[in-house]
Amino acid sequence: RLVEIFSSFFEESLKKLEKISTSLKAEDITLEDAIKQYEEGIRYYKECSEILQDAQQRIETLTKQE
Repeated sequence: RLVEIFSSFFEESLKKLEKISTSLKAEDITLEDAIKQYEEGIRYYKECSEILQDAQQRIETLTKQE
């Protein structure tokens, strides 16, 4: 199902985002690596945000139908 695919994709993106967050807190990270990881983190954040917005819209649609 589509919901399972989005759920799996969301969970994987969230895990990657958490890993990037931890990495950015490391004291030995170079500025160049920090910038690259920050850019990657922004992509994952946007993907997760879009999935959550879609889920919210679906819930609102279902709620209105009741």
